[in-house]
Order: sequence, then structure tokens, then C-alpha cells
Amino acid sequence: MSEQDSGALAVGRVVKPHGIRGELVVEVLTDSPELRFAPGSVLDLQWRTGTPGARRITVAAARPHAGRLLLRAEEVDGRDAAEDVRGAVLTVSADVLEPIEDPDEFHDRDLEGLRVLTTTGEQVGVVRDVVHTPAGELLAVDAGEQREVLVPFVGEIVPEVDVPGGHLVVDPPEGLLDPS
Repeated sequence: MSEQDSGALAVGRVVKPHGIRGELVVEVLTDSPELRFAPGSVLDLQWRTGTPGARRITVAAARPHAGRLLLRAEEVDGRDAAEDVRGAVLTVSADVLEPIEDPDEFHDRDLEGLRVLTTTGEQVGVVRDVVHTPAGELLAVDAGEQREVLVPFVGEIVPEVDVPGGHLVVDPPEGLLDPS
């Protein structure tokens, strides 16, 4: 889900509320949590579907907790308010992004719009979205005829990403691309 607005980058996902004061358990989706979750940082809240439109929060404090972050936001006061933002993806504007130096790392916006080909050159579709789940990232591929295919974004299944060439290659396990 991350970059719904073409200029947004997902940096975290609100997993659940923590305690009664409105802290949020956040799954980190960025390599720079110390920058993205620093006190005073402004984050947008976005939902995939069926929930309220985008809102903004300001980070009041963040600390590590059991492999995730506990985040306190100025606008989230109490457990009910924290429950209201459960499932939201936290995003920042793409204009604050640093360049990525690792050739195997990508901003979501770099992947969106890429043509998807199989290792034999067969056209599968176009990447429409990157969906961040607790188990990892999935590429939401528009495979035509009102059909979406979710492809796990792992090296064994996506062995090649050519952003300048405008495509990526998938080596799907049996059944992954079959119509459901």
C-alpha cells in the first residue's frame, strides 16, 4: 500500500494501540527510523480501503519495544483515539527522501508502474502498488481483465528489477499467476 499519493513513502504501519494513554505499536517500514520517527516529525496516516481519509500526526516520542516502535503522537490522546488509527500506514512526502545506495533496495514509488515479465519474457501486467504486510512486501500487479495478482517481493520470486528499463522479472512458483 505505501505510496498512494505519488509523492508519499510508507515508513510504518500502526499495528495496534498500547496501554491506555494512546501509544501506538508501529511496525517500522523504513531503514531510517531515527529520522522518520524523531520527535516533531509529521507523518500522514493513510488507509488502504474502507476507512477514513488521510490525517496527519506529529511524533511526540518513539521508543523501541519488542522489535517494533511504541509511538506517542500529539494528536492521539487515549486508547480510543489510538484504536481509530489501527491499521493505518504512516507516510512521509517523497521530497524528503534520501537517495538509496543499496542496489537491491527500492522506494515503493520506484516500483509502481513497472511492467512485470516472467523469466520467459511473457507479459504479466503492471505493478500498481506495494502492499506492506507483517509477513513482508507484496507487489500488487494489475494483470488485466479486472484481475490483480499479489506477488511476494522476495529475491527468489523477483530476481530482477530494472527501474531504468521500466520492468521487473518474476519467476513465480506454480499457481501464483493462475486466475483465482
